[in-house]
Amino acid sequence: MILFHGSNTAIKTIDFAKCKPYKDFGQGFYLTEIEEQAIQMARRTASIYGGEPTVTSFKFDYAEVFNHSSLSIKHFEKPDEEWALFVMANRSRAQIHPIHAYDIVIGPVADDTIATLFRNFDDGIIDLPTLVNGLKYKNISSLYFFHSQKAVVYLNAL
Repeated sequence: MILFHGSNTAIKTIDFAKCKPYKDFGQGFYLTEIEEQAIQMARRTASIYGGEPTVTSFKFDYAEVFNHSSLSIKHFEKPDEEWALFVMANRSRAQIHPIHAYDIVIGPVADDTIATLFRNFDDGIIDLPTLVNGLKYKNISSLYFFHSQKAVVYLNAL
């Protein structure tokens, strides 16, 4: 499968020190299988930090990783209570980070409208079942998160 990373520069080497903390799955390298999603992220990143919107493509052998590796992998199939609590914990500045030891996390991405639902839950305005029910009606897209050097070995730049 081909995965895409949107940034303000081409990615030649994955440097975890340049990855921002407090993101959906923690501090690490994020990709998507949806090229348009990566293009939008590249535009957003370039508008904030300068540079040119750039999408870097990587080949990722999903089957090899799941069938033949010793990596610790978490795969969220859909936005449910477990996923919501996981994302909120990773985004929280009040928790000790990293909050997990997975090498790879795959699952839905929380966009800005979902962030509003998270804030409403965090502020006690809505409960967890209401949060999860609200997620069912959002346009959820994919996210592939690489959290370790032994995980990025499975990414080959194209």
